[in-house]
Formats: sequence, structure tokens, C-alpha cells
Amino acid sequence: MDGKVIKGKATPRGKFPHVKQVGDFIFVSGTSSRKPDNTFEGVAVDAFGTTNLDIRKQTQAVIENIKDILNEVGADLNDVVEVSSFLVNMNDFGGYNEVYAQYFDYDGPTRTTVAVHQLPHPHLLIEMKVVAYKKQ
Repeated sequence: MDGKVIKGKATPRGKFPHVKQVGDFIFVSGTSSRKPDNTFEGVAVDAFGTTNLDIRKQTQAVIENIKDILNEVGADLNDVVEVSSFLVNMNDFGGYNEVYAQYFDYDGPTRTTVAVHQLPHPHLLIEMKVVAYKKQ
């Protein structure tokens, strides 16, 4: 069982790997739109301090982060068999679903999407974790 923290990605906010391989299964830990410099994709703060959060940009960044993590272990999004998504607000479901559909279709992974009270940072609208299967 190999656990791996991926260089060039945001450091996990706890003692856990970005990804763990167990046989032919690959488990990607909960992933957000956080960048290596600890800023977030899909977050804009104007001169008055008003914060604007964009579910579409955050969803795209999350999926791209997951894709990068999978690539580090020789897999890709086509190998994903299950997706679990956590939204802070189900009013964001439409925008999230729109971006998700740019990456996955009916023949893609199974999916569960739930609303959660909050995520580890107030700028986060979404977090996703996936399970992939890649024959070694």
C-alpha cells in the first residue's frame, strides 16, 4: 500500500497522503481548489473586501487537481470509478454539474453529491474525492 504526497500540489492540511494505491485501486483524498501557495482558484476579493466565490471555477480546479494527482501514479480521469462530491450549498449544484459534465458522462464513474455544513476554509464551495481502478 503506497501513500504519496504529490510535489507541486497544496500540502495536505493534516497527516494524510494525496493518493494511496492498494492493489489495482487508487484512492484520492478529498481535494479542493487550493493551490500550492495556499490561495484558491475561483475566489476573487475586490478592493472593498467583498469576496466572490465561483463554483464553476472551483469545480474545474478540483477536477484538474485530481487529474494531476492521478497522472502522478500513472492513471487518469478515465480510470475513475467513483466520485464523492461535497458542496457547502446545494444552490451551487447547477454550476458544479455543468462543469462535471465536461469531464464525465453516463458511462463514467458512479457519483454521490451531498451538502455539508462547511469545509476546511470559508472560501471553499466544493471538495471531491475519487476512487480509480488501474490494472497494474
